[in-house]
Amino acid sequence: MAVPFIDLKRWEPGFQDAWQKKVRELSESAQFIGGPEVVGLEADLVRETGAKHCIGCANGTDALQLALRAAGVGRGDTVLLPDATFWATFEAVVNVGADPVTVDIDMTDLQMDYDLFVQAVRTHKPKAAMLVHLYGWGSRRLEDYRQFCRENHVILIEDGAQAYGATYKGNSLYRDALLSTVSFYPAKVLGGAGDAGAVFTSSDEYAERLRSLGNHGRATHYSYGLVGWNSRISAFQAAYIRLSIPHVKSRIESRRAAVKQYRTHLGELPSVRPPEGFEENGYLYCILYNPSERSSVEARLKEKGIGFANTYPGSMSSQAGAKGYIKAAVGGDNARKLAESILNPPLFPYMTDAEVSEVVQSLRPKAAPFVG
Repeated sequence: MAVPFIDLKRWEPGFQDAWQKKVRELSESAQFIGGPEVVGLEADLVRETGAKHCIGCANGTDALQLALRAAGVGRGDTVLLPDATFWATFEAVVNVGADPVTVDIDMTDLQMDYDLFVQAVRTHKPKAAMLVHLYGWGSRRLEDYRQFCRENHVILIEDGAQAYGATYKGNSLYRDALLSTVSFYPAKVLGGAGDAGAVFTSSDEYAERLRSLGNHGRATHYSYGLVGWNSRISAFQAAYIRLSIPHVKSRIESRRAAVKQYRTHLGELPSVRPPEGFEENGYLYCILYNPSERSSVEARLKEKGIGFANTYPGSMSSQAGAKGYIKAAVGGDNARKLAESILNPPLFPYMTDAEVSEVVQSLRPKAAPFVG
């Protein structure tokens, strides 16, 4: 049995009918940009996450750039970010004119290494830092990051593109963040019917700037107090996400059920669990193979028609596109080791027991354990 890495068509009964009805309603009323659906989505997300403000935008990458711009980050400023993340985190820093400094990761949770981060702050004096919540959980030092940044006047922006539905001590990761972002790319836990994103903030001042920056810097109609750009979320995306919100809990529960089966039946394979205090959202399951063995495992999966991913296959500091922009790389080579070792098996809402079993049976032949 072939099993895809992700299946975006696992809709609940009646979901497609509701979506098609909504598309007709929006089309007939010519509600395309802004309007009740966007206002409603932002209110829904505030209610669901406990965040003070939510500002919708065109995509997750724009969300990062909006957060940086709202915080006043620009040319000549230094921004710290993890060496293991999606490229958008790095390019967002470059696109606002700032200088990125990468920080190596902690192999216990696969997040940015806190001790190296403190060292980097003292050495490079950053204006801001990007803490990325990867794989559906966050750093075991989350509270330390927030406190240290407050005390040392570093603006902490939390990239929560993969973190919707994940909790820390029972609360959404977005709730207590100064600035945090989310992506609604279709493959995410809460995905749209295309690109969309949002920024959460606890600051009234930042919220006002975010709304202006994402709408050309507008102050009033045809009056502009800032130089921004067009990052408006469409009414269609907002409507699709709103229709999905009532189902996201069951989607996450089904993802977590698949993760539980993987942990039960693949216990002999080295994997990474969320740190204490976190409840993951089931976005990705992370197996760490010895690099010399991973290719044979991947070949076996391809032969059986089992999808997989390597999230991510390269560190930021090793990317060709980073040359000429990266100011420094702090730490060792854990990000490189992770890139060479990680394998993510299929994980998506409503996986059947038969599909999980097929993946388990395909992965069960033992490979040498990862050596950090």
